[in-house]
Amino acid sequence: MKKLMIVALMTLCGVTTLLAQKTVVSQKAQQEDPFTVVEQMPEFPGGMEGMMTFMKDNMKYPEDAEKQKVEGRVLVQFIVEKDGSLSNVKVLRSVFPSLDAEAVRVVKAMPKWKAGRQKGEPVRVKYTIPIMFKLK
Repeated sequence: MKKLMIVALMTLCGVTTLLAQKTVVSQKAQQEDPFTVVEQMPEFPGGMEGMMTFMKDNMKYPEDAEKQKVEGRVLVQFIVEKDGSLSNVKVLRSVFPSLDAEAVRVVKAMPKWKAGRQKGEPVRVKYTIPIMFKLK
């Protein structure tokens, strides 16, 4: 009977420990969710002017969109990580498949950004930019 009681208590302690670990892991996951607004927002190296220069130098108008005279603004969202790298690049507002793909390609090619900060610490920040495609 004592052995059965000891086994039951050990099982109860094990389950309690597992539940506590799950709580800690889920709290960490919630802390890692990206911010949308922080005290110091992420910044492209060289600021907005630097980003415009980068876009101008690296964007190529897709031939199929050019032939069909497609223009528009693609909204691209991504996460600026704590180290300034970009992740989770996705199109929020689509214009045309090849324009969307080009917008994503250019964002993925960007150099590391200056990370966003909250309370002096680097944090993950969700960021959205419009990318204009206009024929000359």
